[in-house]
Amino acid sequence: MSTLFDWFANLRKTEPAIQKRQEREIADGLWSKCQACGLVAYTKDLKANQLVCPECGYHALVDSEERIAQLIDPQTWEEIATEIQPTDPLEFRDRKAYRDRLKDYQTKTGLTDAVITGTGLLDGLPVALGVMDFRFMGGSMGSVVGEKLCRLIEHATSEKIPVIIICASGGARMQEGMLSLMQMAKISGALNHHQANGLLYIPVLTHPTTGGVTASFAMLGDIILAEPKATIGFAGRRVIEQTLREKLPEGFQTSEYLLKHGFVDEIVPRTQLKKTLAQLISLHQPFHPLMSPLKIDKNSN
Repeated sequence: MSTLFDWFANLRKTEPAIQKRQEREIADGLWSKCQACGLVAYTKDLKANQLVCPECGYHALVDSEERIAQLIDPQTWEEIATEIQPTDPLEFRDRKAYRDRLKDYQTKTGLTDAVITGTGLLDGLPVALGVMDFRFMGGSMGSVVGEKLCRLIEHATSEKIPVIIICASGGARMQEGMLSLMQMAKISGALNHHQANGLLYIPVLTHPTTGGVTASFAMLGDIILAEPKATIGFAGRRVIEQTLREKLPEGFQTSEYLLKHGFVDEIVPRTQLKKTLAQLISLHQPFHPLMSPLKIDKNSN
């Protein structure tokens, strides 16, 4: 009897230790909870499914490094325009100096600014890829974002390869004022030259894609793709309703609504994105020297 009592006593002593270990494992990121359905999944398994909830299909936010790993073949990624650094031309200050805010985000994210650009192979096909990162000041578009994307597009034009931009942004960066707004025209001009040369541009709209990014390069693609249930728009609901003085339908700024009304060409789940992009690129440029030509049956009608 005493042995049984001792066993229960020892079990009671170990319960806090077990609880602390479980809390530590959750805190260390071993488990992730879906923001939509509440499913608790093993983080490693969730990453293997490209951060898409296996229960409800919710697409969690993806950082730029993870996105590149999802799309670009291993050991083929070459980053470009790494030397470009943000400055504070307006000496802007709100609750904190813009210069200090930049340093904080650079330390927190390990990025120089809100986009990473480079080239690599996507399922064996050469592409120029720009990936916006919402962690860095909400993916806002400042001078560095504009310059890096322009250089990416110009490089792709000279190399005659397609451009893909993964969009995730709150819009233009207010701390740079007019200099930020100028990036809309600059990137659009580079894309116009790229497309005039018969080259492909595909933007992928992820959650969220808003503001000046939506009003410029996000909507200028030859083929516009979007992730499921992404928020896509220019201004917020309240601003639009106050301007138009009418009630807007529910979900009017979702990728599904935009697909229905012709602003998006296709909604592609993240797990199918690489395959879909490879198919589109192969169909558009079947005779690129680095791409396998499509086999045509001459006997077919």
